[in-house]
Amino acid sequence: MKILLVGSGGREHALALGLKADPSCTELHVAPGNPGISTIAIIHPLVITDNGAICDLAKDLGVDLVVIGPEVPLVNGAADVLREAGFAVFGPSRAAAQLEGSKDFAKGVMRDAGVPTSRSFTCSEQSEIEKALDTFGAPYVVKDDGLAAGKGVVVTNDRKVALDHALSCKRVVIEEFLDGPEISLFGISDGRNILPMQPAQDFKRAYENDEGPNTGGMGAYSPLPWAPDDIVEETYEKVLAPIIAEMAARGTPFVGLLYAGLALTVDGIRVIEFNARFGDPETQVLIPRLMTPLATLLFKAATDSLDDAVLQWRDESAVTVVLAAKGYPESPTIGNQISSIPDIDHSQVFHAGTSHNGDSLLSTGGRVLTVTGTGTDLTEARDRAYRAISQIELEGSFYRTDIALNASVAEKGN
Repeated sequence: MKILLVGSGGREHALALGLKADPSCTELHVAPGNPGISTIAIIHPLVITDNGAICDLAKDLGVDLVVIGPEVPLVNGAADVLREAGFAVFGPSRAAAQLEGSKDFAKGVMRDAGVPTSRSFTCSEQSEIEKALDTFGAPYVVKDDGLAAGKGVVVTNDRKVALDHALSCKRVVIEEFLDGPEISLFGISDGRNILPMQPAQDFKRAYENDEGPNTGGMGAYSPLPWAPDDIVEETYEKVLAPIIAEMAARGTPFVGLLYAGLALTVDGIRVIEFNARFGDPETQVLIPRLMTPLATLLFKAATDSLDDAVLQWRDESAVTVVLAAKGYPESPTIGNQISSIPDIDHSQVFHAGTSHNGDSLLSTGGRVLTVTGTGTDLTEARDRAYRAISQIELEGSFYRTDIALNASVAEKGN
């Protein structure tokens, strides 16, 4: 099977490794890819917002499956163009991707499907915004209605900060604060069926102890030893299956990866948000744990054939830590040289924001590398991830030192 994977981040590097490991994948192409991906796949220059260019590349290569990684081409309708040209595509249509593209749309689908979520108001005028803020009170939760690269959400006790963020957006969703630990739970869907994956937890804040601004994610781990035993089953029954059924009933079936961001509250699970693609950096801990051949799995999803599919998982833990550029997330420094990338057993360095300049490897984004360690438990996985990331040299870079720390301590205490 010839496969084209669209994207260039750490998520795509992890997906590329997973796809390549499946014997059914005979040829892997990635566009635009990155220096890390170039060691395992054929990469092609591509502007991912150009649907025609994506489709032309798929035609030129004669691929059997197209996997779309990032949210922007999905919300832009790349999957629609490819399907119209006859390709099997893992990724939702423009209409279905609105689950991520519009927070307000997602709230409406949840309401119609009976999926538990927070109370909210969608606002565009200052008077509406102020009324909504005062209705819920602190902590204030303000979300840009549209795509914001994982940084459109502000949670704050400062009303002025909340108001300023709301006024900087064209349209906002203001909602009640959900108190409880947050988890990410993905499901792979063919439009009718959805297979829940194992849960992961990511770390959104830039600095230790969950301080600092929101980011696209500074690290993640899986499994979650502290989570309820029935969390996967409950999420499937209360969230994933109802959403897939509702989207199908609307005539816009969701084919691809549905990401449910959940809060485990005293009143039960509540959906914080949906994404229409694999999460980053959660993918970098889930793919190393997944035993089920990935290319075969995604092809089945893309061709409405998941009826008998089952996911199998390695009995091991994975922890990933993001190496971020100086100044991230507000104004990351780019163009600095990266060196001393280690090759350590049971660890993997995924490229996220890198490029080659001659023989030099340079930083090109805020999240530069993601380092995953695997082990028999979270402590061993953490040790391997941190041993590897500590050897990488990039001027001014930083990483959180507390990824999966509390969970690993609690796991040892059980």
